[in-house]
Amino acid sequence: MSKSPFANALILTGPTGSGKSALALDLAERLGAEIIAADSMTLYRGMDIGTAKPSLADRARVPHYLIDVLEPWESANVAWWLQRAEECFADMTRRGKTALFVGGTPFYLKALLCGLFESPPSDVDLRRRLEVEAERDGPEALHARLAAVDAATASRLHVNDVRRVVRALEVWHLTGQPISVWQQQNWWEGESPRFPPGACLVLDVPRPELYFRINQRVERMFADGWVDEVRRLRELSRPLSREASVALGYREIAEYLDGRRSLAETIAEVQLRTRQFAKRQLTWFRALPGCEWGNAKLTFDRCVTRMSGGSAGT
Repeated sequence: MSKSPFANALILTGPTGSGKSALALDLAERLGAEIIAADSMTLYRGMDIGTAKPSLADRARVPHYLIDVLEPWESANVAWWLQRAEECFADMTRRGKTALFVGGTPFYLKALLCGLFESPPSDVDLRRRLEVEAERDGPEALHARLAAVDAATASRLHVNDVRRVVRALEVWHLTGQPISVWQQQNWWEGESPRFPPGACLVLDVPRPELYFRINQRVERMFADGWVDEVRRLRELSRPLSREASVALGYREIAEYLDGRRSLAETIAEVQLRTRQFAKRQLTWFRALPGCEWGNAKLTFDRCVTRMSGGSAGT
């Protein structure tokens, strides 16, 4: 059997609010590792509070990569991120450092574990017609169309994630098959994960505790100035890219600034959306190959044992 290309790396993931960032700092210091962020929103400068980005003090403790590498009006897809993640990993390997991938963006984690699937063709005109439909009828109508032909994909995409909903409908119109089927055929069948078993750890937190943490964290974010952060982003000379604009909570705060709801209603709405997102993340993580689930202590012990060459117990 050929050696995994990421044999000396670890992945730490988990739903938003599970505490993976704090655990990652402790792990990285214990292992002498450096952190590669697997998060689609911490890429963007100026989006700090709402993305729970590691602080400058945290980044001084442990080197972090793929954070603050794009302006909020720039775009990045999973292929762009994967290429740069692989470059970061190669650089760490040359320097004799352990790479610790940390984040909860499911598409990034799938690509990291199994590579990218062969993408079906695209049709610019069709895509534009679908985008116009979303603008005219609202994202809910487009999401309902997707649910009718690809329930599996619709269940994991937020109604406001218009870009991915459009792409999924585009694939269905062009090929007659749901994008979820394409992904299964190209990503999973006959493919070996690029990480050895046990290298991907999912931080598991009981659901009631997780939701409590989420609610508390959202309140702290607002207290820390999240509204002002969104206000500054709205004052930029260029609008947010499609990718950055779907960051959790930013749309809801923009609506508050437009007078569409009260601050208390906005906080409650963001808490709800965040809990829903965490639930979708957990569904995604259960489908990732070769992952091990555990609480913070068990996850920490498994990582240390693995890097020391032993075998962690269950």
